[in-house]
Amino acid sequence: QVRLVESGGGLVQAGGSLRLSCTAFGSIFTSPMGWYRQAPGKQREVVALITRRGSTNYADSVKGRFTISRDNAKNTVYLQMNSLKPEDTAVYYCVYGGGPDYWGQGTQVTVSS
Repeated sequence: QVRLVESGGGLVQAGGSLRLSCTAFGSIFTSPMGWYRQAPGKQREVVALITRRGSTNYADSVKGRFTISRDNAKNTVYLQMNSLKPEDTAVYYCVYGGGPDYWGQGTQVTVSS
């Protein structure tokens, strides 16, 4: 069983930055991890994924603005979000495993125009 604890969401103006963190408890931290998001009235979508070795994959809408990274020693994955846009407003979920198999509780990110 894996428990994911997220932090770092909040309210920011367009053009600003936020960093999300997610720590995994109860695992060896060997699986891929990443972030999904769900905006009001929209389907949940993948934002960024990272393997244990550091290979990354991004949604086209965030390429060049968001950076995913992980610290295996701390069992933590990060999402640095720069040049935020109002359309980035959503609940962001940390995920673990290829399924993904586990989901965090979600953290709200709101970008004002």
